[in-house]
Amino acid sequence: MKKQYKLGVIGCGFMAEAILKGVVLSDFLRSKKIIVSDISEENLKKAEELGAHITGDNKFVAENCEFLLLAVRPQDFSSLVESLQGFRPEKVISVMAGVKKNTIKNAFGVGLIKVARCTPNLPCCIGSGAIGIDMTDFNKSTDDTDFIYNVFVNLGTVVSVDESKMDAVTALSGSGPAYVFMFIDSLIEAGVKLGLPRGEAKILAVQTVLGSAEMVQREENTVNELLMQVCSKGGTSIEAVKVFENGGFRKLVGDAVDACANRAKELSDK
Repeated sequence: MKKQYKLGVIGCGFMAEAILKGVVLSDFLRSKKIIVSDISEENLKKAEELGAHITGDNKFVAENCEFLLLAVRPQDFSSLVESLQGFRPEKVISVMAGVKKNTIKNAFGVGLIKVARCTPNLPCCIGSGAIGIDMTDFNKSTDDTDFIYNVFVNLGTVVSVDESKMDAVTALSGSGPAYVFMFIDSLIEAGVKLGLPRGEAKILAVQTVLGSAEMVQREENTVNELLMQVCSKGGTSIEAVKVFENGGFRKLVGDAVDACANRAKELSDK
């Protein structure tokens, strides 16, 4: 039986709001085909302002939508399941960090449930995010995979990955903005220490990171070849790079990403 709503959303926090904005503002899906539930009146008001239907009844959302987007905190998932009072959704999209597809299926009683697991990151809120998605449960339906892809594509770059790689996605792009923010902040502080006003140091640091990232994306040269273009022999840049290399910069980054991936695995194994 055809559902009243194409997309139902349970939990309308920061990330779900970004997803709703991307969907609605792109005209991919009319807002009247979306229904949202949340315990927060403030969050529901934001969803309503985007044109979505709102309710405080999770079960009503699940019963009346084709695709159910789960966007609650992982620790609130069991309460969400209880609120559905035994109802078993058929098509689920999850952005719950660390919650495996089988965990979701088992919680609802398995059956014919299909689950797409997604790991978006913070820059999705400005349309410049990176999103890893496992849609393998939906591979037999191009219409379904196209719909799920289009839910996220307006938030940034979508990469299709197997769930077994999701901890790596979490460690690289999910948590990656934190690493970049730390690097930018360190550049700003270094500029201030050398006498630049903080505002100017911020402009220079941010644009340097933006421009460098764009070159990596556009150029056919490898990252290492681009690095060598900056570091002329006997010049200034090579001296800074030597300090990074001697300080174990690459290993430190690798160790940090490994630590994040290990923690993601611990959480998903619980």
